[in-house]
Amino acid sequence: MAAGVTRVASHSSFWWGAATAAYQIEGAADEDGRGPSIWDTFCAEPGRVTDGSSGAVACDSYHRWPEDLDLLADLGANAYRFSLAWPRVQPRGQGPVNQAGIGYYDRLLDGLLERGIAPVPTLFHWDLPQALQDAGGWMARETAERFAEYASVVAEALGDRVAAWGTLNEPFVHMALGYAFGTHAPGETLLLDAFAAGHHQLLAHGLATQALRAGPGDAPVMLVNNLTPVRAASTSATDTAAARAYDAFHNRMFLDSVLRGAYPDELGAAVAGAGAVVRDGDLSVIGQPLDLLGVNYYNPTQVKAPGPGSPLPFELVPIEGPAQTGFGWPVVPDGLTELLVGLRDTYGAGLPPIVVTENGCSYPDELSPDGTVDDSDRIAFLDAHIGAVGEARAAGVDVRGYLVWSLLDNFEWAEGYTQRFGLTYVDFSTGRRTPKASYGWLRDRIARGW
Repeated sequence: MAAGVTRVASHSSFWWGAATAAYQIEGAADEDGRGPSIWDTFCAEPGRVTDGSSGAVACDSYHRWPEDLDLLADLGANAYRFSLAWPRVQPRGQGPVNQAGIGYYDRLLDGLLERGIAPVPTLFHWDLPQALQDAGGWMARETAERFAEYASVVAEALGDRVAAWGTLNEPFVHMALGYAFGTHAPGETLLLDAFAAGHHQLLAHGLATQALRAGPGDAPVMLVNNLTPVRAASTSATDTAAARAYDAFHNRMFLDSVLRGAYPDELGAAVAGAGAVVRDGDLSVIGQPLDLLGVNYYNPTQVKAPGPGSPLPFELVPIEGPAQTGFGWPVVPDGLTELLVGLRDTYGAGLPPIVVTENGCSYPDELSPDGTVDDSDRIAFLDAHIGAVGEARAAGVDVRGYLVWSLLDNFEWAEGYTQRFGLTYVDFSTGRRTPKASYGWLRDRIARGW
């Protein structure tokens, strides 16, 4: 830790801030010893990314991180959730530590603390080292063991300054889009057999939680889940059963296992090989007590019974009526209140305090001739969703923070640079940052507090 830097208390106040992910903003893909990730490989395959782009440069935050931390400070943020790039720390996912890589995060943490901002790093936000994918990726149990080793390395280097650890980001989304349907890296199309990738991620979470707690510091540990209220398309028994099956895969697989030590019954009924994947003692490891639960919310999901011959026990259908974001996602703020209150009602005393670790929207923002970006739709979105968090808090839900996705326009995975989620407009040809109207609005909102 640099001289004069002090650690930010974990729960000194409600956390207001923003979130990013390493592959989406850092760039510097071939610099300072970083190894290739599955996203480098995926982006190099024609047709995988909408605009044919990659995160090789992205926002160039690897070089421009002081500027980005100043944006957070000027916003009034007191917390920043970001991710560590596993291939930057361990280029092959195991073995020697890349000192240049860990040094980058060392400087980043000190820079945050110098600005009075709590560092909230996530260990894994989808950029698996390609060498581990070559050995089976998350379909291989050994990847969970390598992840625990990685967690130990990071804890030893950074654990004295971290305000909270996130183990995994959105293991459901990585399982579903990366391994079941192939729309994200590594591009596998295993459908329900992708359950193994979800289980091994959860096992990795449990092992990493143990490793983090064995390291220096006493920072809280959380799992970050993308959660969605699931709504049946009708009151029919078949649609209701389909909605429950989808809820089991999207939500309860990654909540019941951690908070109750068991998988939902629907998983065993749907996944023929689940019993062979889950070994004795796994759920005990997965069920390490959480200090916090990270909740990413974007929209509810509507489900109906599948047609004849479908390999899945559910079919997703659009939610008609609400306004939509640039991504085509319905804007349903009260779904966030429904979700948070529902978590409290379902898990009761077993539910740890919650941090809303992602909430945001994409719109086709443009830089006007006068150098401003009027993103009034985003202001309305954030205002309504912060209000939804307030309603949940008023109902007694213990919510400790709200972090906007995202600080910067960035590389949006398979959509490339076609979707802008940022509070800050990024010119990807120059890297220039321009705070949008929503940035100024959120700065004023943070200053008011609750």
